[in-house]
Amino acid sequence: MDHDHVAQGERVALRRYRPEDEAEFTARVRESRALHRPWLFPPEDAAGYAAQLARFRDDPAREGFLVCERAAGGALAGFVHINNIVAGAFRCGALGYGAFAHAAGRGLMGEALRLVVRHAFGPLGLHRLEANIQPGNAPSIALVRRAGFRLEGFSPDFLHIDGAWRDHERWAITAETT
Repeated sequence: MDHDHVAQGERVALRRYRPEDEAEFTARVRESRALHRPWLFPPEDAAGYAAQLARFRDDPAREGFLVCERAAGGALAGFVHINNIVAGAFRCGALGYGAFAHAAGRGLMGEALRLVVRHAFGPLGLHRLEANIQPGNAPSIALVRRAGFRLEGFSPDFLHIDGAWRDHERWAITAETT
């Protein structure tokens, strides 16, 4: 495995965010606005990218991975984050993710999500991962369902997104179910 990559699959590899990825990342985010909205709002400019990079560097409760397409020379296909990582008896994290428009619908994020789950339950030592998804986001629900996540419930007014509190479905997977 390439020393820059945290995990590698057949078509994608995961690596941590780097300062030199800013231009490609922010360009891909801007190209993907129609795909991402109204579900998520990743950073579109250098300042936002730098702030995100600092959060991953400075906060041990966050892990951020860029999804790199191997056949395209490592071009960015999306991102997967593990947020709110709690150790101790809980050993849980909350997922956030997004494909870039040029990579959407090609199965790359499914492979990336499987790699992140394996990394979370292996080297990170987590027991549980959660994905909180707005009910109307059918592609995201389909992604976690294919990865083996189970629907655990509904949370009204769960996250503040795009100026309003949004309802979310709670999906989860545990180490023993993988």
